[in-house]
Amino acid sequence: MTPVKKVFTSKFKNLARSARTGNRTKIKKSFSELHPRDQAEYFFDLDPKTRHKLYSHFTQDEVADLFESLDLDDRVRYMPELSTKYGAGVLSEMHADDAVDVLSQLGPAKASNYLALMDRQSAQELSGMLSYEEDHAGSIMTTEFIAVHEKTTAGEALEVLKREAQDAVTIYYIFVTDDKDKLIRVSTMKELILADKDRPVSDLGPQHVVSVKADESKEYAAEVMKDYNLLALPVVNYYDKLLGIITIDDIVDLIDEQAAEDYSRLAAAADLEITDPAFRSAWKRLPWLILLLFFGMLTASLIGQFESTIAQVAILGAFIPVVAGTTGNSGTQALAIMVRGIANDSISKLTLHKYFMKELVTALTTSIICGAVLMGIIYVWKGEAIIGVIAGMSLSMSIFVGTLVGSAIPLILRKIKIDPAVASGPLITTVCDIISMAIYFGIATILLSYLV
Repeated sequence: MTPVKKVFTSKFKNLARSARTGNRTKIKKSFSELHPRDQAEYFFDLDPKTRHKLYSHFTQDEVADLFESLDLDDRVRYMPELSTKYGAGVLSEMHADDAVDVLSQLGPAKASNYLALMDRQSAQELSGMLSYEEDHAGSIMTTEFIAVHEKTTAGEALEVLKREAQDAVTIYYIFVTDDKDKLIRVSTMKELILADKDRPVSDLGPQHVVSVKADESKEYAAEVMKDYNLLALPVVNYYDKLLGIITIDDIVDLIDEQAAEDYSRLAAAADLEITDPAFRSAWKRLPWLILLLFFGMLTASLIGQFESTIAQVAILGAFIPVVAGTTGNSGTQALAIMVRGIANDSISKLTLHKYFMKELVTALTTSIICGAVLMGIIYVWKGEAIIGVIAGMSLSMSIFVGTLVGSAIPLILRKIKIDPAVASGPLITTVCDIISMAIYFGIATILLSYLV
């Protein structure tokens, strides 16, 4: 055990001991010695009975801080431990975007119960944010930001900053609005500090304000923040009225979520959760497995068409996994590269031709080398020159075609407005199986006279 871990374990034992004795002073002291992230980790590692005792020793604001240190799934998991009234208070103290995430996961009925027990201002604010669709930028914005009127001076703005900093999600940006709450400038704290104290904030910051509409997609908001290197992005309505801001931590969570989702889709497991019960998990997997089973039957049927060829030269069957597997791997590689290129916008209409030429050369190079290697292995291993030629030629042609198919499928799906990530690994592998077997046995049949 590392020294740091020993310290954490010691402090955790002190916290658990204090919780059992119910000594409020010791509980507070033991808890304050921990880092905020460790506070949440150790608090929720306690057994439910001990944890329930601890809730009564902390304010709703302190419990809100604990919940905000957890990921969304854990927030939803532990929320039922609180009474509905106490939970409503905790949600009111959380940052608005975090509270909305929890309420949206709990469902309309439970969310309504919590909202009914909140103060009117918090309930109205959260209800408004809950009205946005899940994929809209408005669904991940927060309303805890610092805004000042355009006639405010830099010195006055700094005073506002000091006064409201405690309740703001970020104090790096100060949002400047007019009489109708229309966003006209975004100033930074650095600009306020360096500016003459009598200078209006409307003169600070770039004239062009970067923002997104509340009903634009979260993915678009993430792209804007990445392109402009922002720590927070203002969200406005169609009249440019400032509604809220999206912070970088929400975008990091979104990117993490998208990465996990894309990975799952590539594995044909987009809707699966590790916490799903066994039968539900099986039910979700079955559609793709059955679809791919039918594709597999096409491959089997195709091989059956060349039954006479296999019967005459049985050794051909030994190299089916090699040709099919390598082709599938090549197609999956091309698919993954293309999906990633589309996701990060490195592949555009302007670069598409250039990219395809590069893939063409790559496919040609890898196919020739892999085919030659397989041909040499078979000749050295089995002493069968003709079998080596058939397998080598088949592998070269299959890799070449499979690579191009793997690159083309995501582009075709994007063209018809389907997420390219649904071109899953299992699907492209099955398609490559069909291609490789058709080529392999087609060449074998043509050269059959040299085999017998």
